[in-house]
Amino acid sequence: MNRRHFLVTAACAAAAAKYFSPSLIAQEAGSTFEVVYTKEEWQAKLTNFEYKVMREEGTERPGSSDLLDEKRVGVYDCKGCDLPLYDSSTKYDSRTGWPSFYQSLPNAVETKADNSFFMSRTEVHCRRCGSHLGHIFNDGPQPTGKRHCLNGVSLVFRPA
Repeated sequence: MNRRHFLVTAACAAAAAKYFSPSLIAQEAGSTFEVVYTKEEWQAKLTNFEYKVMREEGTERPGSSDLLDEKRVGVYDCKGCDLPLYDSSTKYDSRTGWPSFYQSLPNAVETKADNSFFMSRTEVHCRRCGSHLGHIFNDGPQPTGKRHCLNGVSLVFRPA
């Protein structure tokens, strides 16, 4: 094995370890979140796929969310704790295949750096329970210029 092969293999292994190991969210013991459940309680509350996305920072396939084409007036709540996160007036069609918003409701979400898969992104999660929602990018519409690209499986739509 030459040095280049070794470095590529090591980098791929590091990325795979991040992808396949449970996230810090799933391991929160002494969490500072207002809503805290054990791993077993989260697994009982969510489907396997919802758990993978919301607690292990997975993602859904583009175009797979029923919320992608939701056009009614209302609010999008966190599926993990029912906290109102996004108003429908800030939703727009980003043509990415995921529900997108240009702004969250006040005091609804928090962010952290996500450097997985050889790129730097900003992860967005529910500030009350820590559930992974998606990522924020700087290519959204005005007035914020932000695109909150979210997993629909992490959200519940509540019509007005």
